[in-house]
Amino acid sequence: VDLDQLELRIERALETKALKNKNKELEYQNANLKLQLDERDGRFGLDNIIGSSEAMEKVFKLVKASAPTNATILVSGESGTGKELIARSIHKLSRRSNGPFIAVNCAALPATLLESELFGHERGAFTGAEAQRKGRFELASGGTLFLDEIGEIDHATQVKLLRVLEDKRFE
Repeated sequence: VDLDQLELRIERALETKALKNKNKELEYQNANLKLQLDERDGRFGLDNIIGSSEAMEKVFKLVKASAPTNATILVSGESGTGKELIARSIHKLSRRSNGPFIAVNCAALPATLLESELFGHERGAFTGAEAQRKGRFELASGGTLFLDEIGEIDHATQVKLLRVLEDKRFE
């Protein structure tokens, strides 16, 4: 084995991995900026939710009642029923509406990546952590963090998430 050649290939692989991670992060930030612009255009208020049934009227009342509070809110429902739209409406009507709305699809991220996405990491915390990275909790400070599909989170991360929800702090 040519050690110089092996070292060069490993360096290239690590650089490629870091670039792919940075690209994913920038794509996410771009999507979030687009959604924040949509929010500022008024596209996520209750006016844009279609429904006039008795059940939807109850949902609208709950949104209006819960939006001014600082409570942690659980929005439940089947996939595709508009949970994120309701969460955006709550955010839009809240005192946090000038802050960011950060959405995380917990089911779309592997457990090892989800923890880093939620809580961030320091440079050198694990292989490939070349720089400090703020987590979604920190990025959502002063705004709203929407965790979609939280039932898919592994047990260890659920324990850490529970601590954050109870104490409003994280490490």
